[in-house]
Amino acid sequence: MKTAVVTGSSSGIGKAICQRLLSLGFQVVGISRKSSREDFNHANFIPLQADLSNETATLLACGTLRKQDIHILVNCAGFGRFEPHEELHPKIITDMVFLNLTAPMLLTNATLKSLKSNSGYLLNINSIEALRASKFAGVYSATKAGLRAFGDSLFEECRKSELSITNINPDMTQSSFYDALRFSTSDKEDEKLMASDIADAIEHILGMRKGAVVSEYTLRSLKFGITKKKL
Repeated sequence: MKTAVVTGSSSGIGKAICQRLLSLGFQVVGISRKSSREDFNHANFIPLQADLSNETATLLACGTLRKQDIHILVNCAGFGRFEPHEELHPKIITDMVFLNLTAPMLLTNATLKSLKSNSGYLLNINSIEALRASKFAGVYSATKAGLRAFGDSLFEECRKSELSITNINPDMTQSSFYDALRFSTSDKEDEKLMASDIADAIEHILGMRKGAVVSEYTLRSLKFGITKKKL
């Protein structure tokens, strides 16, 4: 049975991806701070608890994964804060950079030999913010643009292998990502993405002929909508 590793597995897009990969017959190692077997109640789900905004915890997780035979790595864990830059707490900045960018680089470093030898897949869940400039999103956009650049560079580096690398850039997707923010997705179905849409994209990528690679996969809602929360 082939093994997939998914970060941010306990909620939102990461959880939807885990569910889809389990349904496709993969053994899934789900990484999050609260990861547990109860998240999925599936024999092929393996929880790995780790706070990927913490360097020590991330390196321990990397040590565990380095010993395993990995076919798919999905770098999905991340968070954003959207405030005037001078109002961001320094720890928010350092945690965001580490979780959104540094941790994926470290996890990729730990699993890359295995992914290449297995003709595997590296899938980075970036953001539409990796492709544009938005006010109050300087740090978040920088981390996502950085992850996209990392994936593009690694694609060129690994092109002689049979490793497929894809940057996935979703627009606003209904999930717990917005719980701590002042805004959220629209209530209208055609003004937001669902986590299952990103899982659909991954299933599409995995089902393609191995000789072809979708190096960039951007998903947008048909219309634009946003909900502002009352303070």
